[in-house]
Amino acid sequence: MPKRILFVLTSHDRKGQAESKDAAPSGFYLSEVSHPYDVLTKEGYEIDFVSPRGGKTHVDGLDLSDPVNASFWNNDSLREATKTTLKPSQIDPDVYDAVYYAGGHATMWDLPDNIELAGVSSRIYEKGGVVAAVCHGPAGLVNIRLSDNEYLVAGKKVSAFTNDEERAVGLYDIVPFLLEDTLKQRGAEHLAAANFQPQVIVSERLVTGQNPASAKGVAEAMLPLLASIENRRA
Repeated sequence: MPKRILFVLTSHDRKGQAESKDAAPSGFYLSEVSHPYDVLTKEGYEIDFVSPRGGKTHVDGLDLSDPVNASFWNNDSLREATKTTLKPSQIDPDVYDAVYYAGGHATMWDLPDNIELAGVSSRIYEKGGVVAAVCHGPAGLVNIRLSDNEYLVAGKKVSAFTNDEERAVGLYDIVPFLLEDTLKQRGAEHLAAANFQPQVIVSERLVTGQNPASAKGVAEAMLPLLASIENRRA
């Protein structure tokens, strides 16, 4: 059975509601995809991409001076994969060892209320898999409930883009909710590092990171958990 991980990308394309024509463009944050992709594929994992609407996604943080970003973005097949993402209805959660939510401010508008993706992630977690997210990717976690109707994040330690970081980037009053506050409301213990410094938290089989600087570390922290899955399967 191939070792497979599902990457969740936002379908949204701006920092605001769809009808907000003057909102700044956004999408998935490139380094939050490229760096985990690099770490995980080097360990033999195959990656599939899914988004709430399927098909084309949009990129933010297109910094091609970062060689890992450039390697990903200049690979025609990988760039095409971000334009032809799967729909949630096409996903069989039983074939994945993990699901990883990439960030980008746009995630705040379309990931939290996607019931299908929440169901996929709940199934992956409850069958012994790993759920991971970085920066604003944890927006996709806030409404995931397990079979006992408890929130996935309840009682767990997490890290995500902080209220102070939202203030620092001028989006505190733009985002539809504050991720740090909402995770706490769901029963999580949110652990913050200094603004824009790497922070990765592992809590059971949930791995979360605070900001783009944490993306590679999230993938690296997933590896021991994934190895345990492989050992159980052997």
